[in-house]
Amino acid sequence: MDSKLKSLFTPWKIGDCEVKNRIVLTSMGGTDLFGWMERNHFDEAGAHFLMEVAKNNVGLVLPGCQPVYNPMFGQWLYKNKKMYQDLKAWMPEFHKTGAKLFIQLTAGFGRSFTVSEMMEKLYTNKVLRVLSKPFMDLDKITATASPSPNRWSDKVPSREMTREEIHEFVQAFAKTAKMLQDAGVDGVEIHAVHEGYLLDQFTLKYVNHRTDEYGGSFENRYRFAVEIVQAIKKACGDHFPVSLRYSVLSKTKGFRMGALPGEDYVEAGRDMEESQKAARYLQEAGYDMLNCDNGTYDAWYWAHPPIYMPENCNLEDVEHIRKYVDIPVVCAGRLDPYVAAEAIEQGKLDGAGFARPFLADQEWVTKLIEDRPEDIRPCILCHNGCFNMCHYKGVPNDQDLYDSLHLARCAVNAQTMQWDKHFIRPADVSKKVHIIGGGIGGMEAARVLKLRGHVPVIHEKSLVLGGTFIAASAESYKGKLRELLAWYRRQMEVLGIEVHLGDEIQDISQFGQEPVIVATGAQPRVLGKIPGHERMIEACEYLNGAEVGETVAVVGGGLTGCEIAYELALQGKKPVIVEMKNDLIAQKGVCLANSSYLREWFALHQVPVYLETSLKKVEEKAIVCEKKDGKQIEIPCDSVISSAGYIPDPLAQENKQVYLVGDCKKVGNLRSVIWGAYETAMKI
Repeated sequence: MDSKLKSLFTPWKIGDCEVKNRIVLTSMGGTDLFGWMERNHFDEAGAHFLMEVAKNNVGLVLPGCQPVYNPMFGQWLYKNKKMYQDLKAWMPEFHKTGAKLFIQLTAGFGRSFTVSEMMEKLYTNKVLRVLSKPFMDLDKITATASPSPNRWSDKVPSREMTREEIHEFVQAFAKTAKMLQDAGVDGVEIHAVHEGYLLDQFTLKYVNHRTDEYGGSFENRYRFAVEIVQAIKKACGDHFPVSLRYSVLSKTKGFRMGALPGEDYVEAGRDMEESQKAARYLQEAGYDMLNCDNGTYDAWYWAHPPIYMPENCNLEDVEHIRKYVDIPVVCAGRLDPYVAAEAIEQGKLDGAGFARPFLADQEWVTKLIEDRPEDIRPCILCHNGCFNMCHYKGVPNDQDLYDSLHLARCAVNAQTMQWDKHFIRPADVSKKVHIIGGGIGGMEAARVLKLRGHVPVIHEKSLVLGGTFIAASAESYKGKLRELLAWYRRQMEVLGIEVHLGDEIQDISQFGQEPVIVATGAQPRVLGKIPGHERMIEACEYLNGAEVGETVAVVGGGLTGCEIAYELALQGKKPVIVEMKNDLIAQKGVCLANSSYLREWFALHQVPVYLETSLKKVEEKAIVCEKKDGKQIEIPCDSVISSAGYIPDPLAQENKQVYLVGDCKKVGNLRSVIWGAYETAMKI
């Protein structure tokens, strides 16, 4: 192990609970022990994930947040005694790993509850609202400190919680914590004065306008969180540790308005002066640890940092707040383990929190200890598999129900939380399988085939493996994507997979009856009917090094166009974005944390954005566009980049011996490419 990491592997205490090292798996929805958005039960998939992490040298394990009142079917968590018996039977095996387990409990989501179009229909139709109450009481689920707009939808506003409801929740926390203690759990974490969830909404002045004992003064706004820890301590004793998930700063300008890194703004939520006071106050109330980051659902990119956010984005604020408490403090949020180790060694931090990296690779801590960082499959901060709740103008949470019910899967690791259908099954008969195309899809297929006992052979027409992912990972801020590409190339070497570079295949008949996987990707859509289209630079051409001028028009928003415009701006260019739709990133599968960062960044930096605008002509020093009302405008520019999407480009058609994977079958994202390649390789 690198000596710089040694401080991460020293013991520490949370109250009377000694933890063997400073690595903390922080909670993610979907990794729950009692189920996620379903009837509560002991969840085998969640337990499997947590056990894998614990076996791989993690000190403190926190499963996904568990609502004490289940939004689905209206269950109180303490009422299903069978699952606590199952948990008690499982805990001895867990403790053999040497890890400690704290269960994270939440009061719920309040105005942050992710509302879908289906939920809007249930709420706005009086008959459906009554009929749906037994399995989804939206009026109760979305209730908050004071009447407020929902983060996702204007059609499902949040009402004010009654005092009786608050008291019922407080007692539910205490009853649940006691049952967890009796089941052998090492502690609980309360979620949270954090991320703009329900408990946090009570603390935030821009949400809480109550006039009773739960609103107004500082003490009243934090009363709900204080009463919870006091009730737990009364039920479980002072020696049962209670951690608090805590946002140091809200980084929020108001409803649905976040504050970007470096932005000069007026804090609508918790500022540092209040946070210093609150941290101490919450410690005195009985909390034994603060598990910290920043943000709210209105500034979601702080708590769920996309790749555009700087590394260690929350660390400085967390280090500062630690000066005001005597209890351990953990930091999370795009944290670099080497930086975290240095902070711990210097006494500025007590624990290092990581979440999504464990979805990509449950063994990454073990690989660090064994000095094998190059073998770690990296998280690329895409949110495509784990948290793809997307939102754009006129549409609430546009997410498939299957994804809503199955969070914490991973775009780059098809097996995570899908072990029931994605697992390596040895092949009955070993076959030679030809793979046409050495991009990510081709390499994933080859990897899985080899692990199953087949003999994959990659035929790549270029002189390097990677395909279009080379361009997709080219922007300056996409180091994690380049790490993933390096990981795949290394897997080809480690597994001894036969690779033929500079080998363009035009006719697959030469392979006879041997199976063939076609992974030839897609071709860019050419706007051939646009006069002057030949002057345009295709998106991948730019990403692969094509020169552009000072002012660059990017035709086509969406994620690809926006990321190109973002890169242009970072390089000192002057991008202009032209998009036909009414929202910059009206694209399913793109998490709101990612899209809201880009939208707000372009607004802050005054990048010109033309929505509901279509390209009509490309001239030498300008483009001519047409607005929705039919008005034509001319936009001066030195270069034009086309980001108009892609069209599948298969070398051959699918049949019994030919399989298509990736974008040559259907244009998607990295998740669809990797999962599709995995599933295809399992069919052969």
